Amino acid sequence: MPLKAQAETNYNLALLSDFSGPYADIMPVLAGGREAVFTWWNETRGKELGVTLNYKNYETRYDAAQVASLWPGIKSELNPIAVVGLGGPDVAALSERLPEDKIPMFMATASYGFAWKPDSWIFNPRPTYSHESAGFLNWMREQRGGDGPLKVAILASEASPAYVDMAKGLELYAEEHPEEIDLVEVIYTEVQPTDLTGQMRRVVRARAEALVIQTNTSIVVAAKRGLQANGSSIPIMMSSHNGLPASGGALGGLDQLEGDFEAYGMAIAADEDTPARQFYETLVADHGLKAPWNVVTAMGVSQGLFVVTVIDHAIEANGAEGLTGEMVREALFAGPITTEETHGFLPSLTFTPDAPFPLEGLKVNVGTVKDGKITIEATGVDVPDVQKW
Repeated sequence: MPLKAQAETNYNLALLSDFSGPYADIMPVLAGGREAVFTWWNETRGKELGVTLNYKNYETRYDAAQVASLWPGIKSELNPIAVVGLGGPDVAALSERLPEDKIPMFMATASYGFAWKPDSWIFNPRPTYSHESAGFLNWMREQRGGDGPLKVAILASEASPAYVDMAKGLELYAEEHPEEIDLVEVIYTEVQPTDLTGQMRRVVRARAEALVIQTNTSIVVAAKRGLQANGSSIPIMMSSHNGLPASGGALGGLDQLEGDFEAYGMAIAADEDTPARQFYETLVADHGLKAPWNVVTAMGVSQGLFVVTVIDHAIEANGAEGLTGEMVREALFAGPITTEETHGFLPSLTFTPDAPFPLEGLKVNVGTVKDGKITIEATGVDVPDVQKW
């Protein structure tokens, strides 16, 4: 039977963005992905419920001080039921404020050790970067074979607390599991280095079998040029925000990353026909998405689906009217977010108040470049038990 017409209820979302800082090169694509999901939800599920999600982007330059400065105005202007975050500076700036304001923030990225606390109001659909890199490195060691540990180097930066955190967690895991990982070099550099030839020479001499870079595209580019200058093809592992298409584009072509990897707890944006790819095509055909099919778009889409699924659960539990940020947060704990609800972009997720990310059933997927194209190398790779640092 046809649905009865309903009065429209509007809710606001605050989107934290970086169109002029270190992620300016990928921000339009990520923003396009998450905004297309909000459009899709408004035109489908929201229309059925009589609910519209409005949103506004705020330029943070990926700077914690800027986020902290903007927040009072954002809260006053929008009174949002949720914040759609970008990265570590947002967490650093708002982790103490959001519990007081009772507004949850939802991320697209992996989480951070410094945010690994109970009763959080900031939530990641993926575990920490160190969880993801440890899962990848154990997988790589299995592919290599043999009994010895995998020799690994880390390249990070002190420019962001998130970048430091990426290294610290993996350092602790390697220290506690010397039979799995031999950490031969940990190098800190500028956020936009010009030349890392000398540093990469040390990595090559240490006979590293993998180089972990979960920071940004600038560091990947400098490291790759440094490895090439030393005649080395040590494979680089990247995350989603600095992954194969973004770093390949910055290097002048995806072929520059032949044999390198990206690994994270969400769908790999490859050519294979998957539920995630099919949903992306729907967004392009019917809901105005113009971003290409790549990992950055996938990250934006997965974030948008994470947000609208939790809001949908909150509406189911509380009704369409009078929804608050606190109700949205409570809905996150009330039941799982299934992979079907996120169209395969994320695994099934079960949150508890114990951590800002799911603690059980953690998986990563691995993508690589073969013959100049991104392909899915592995799916559902188990993430080991990484201790809090």
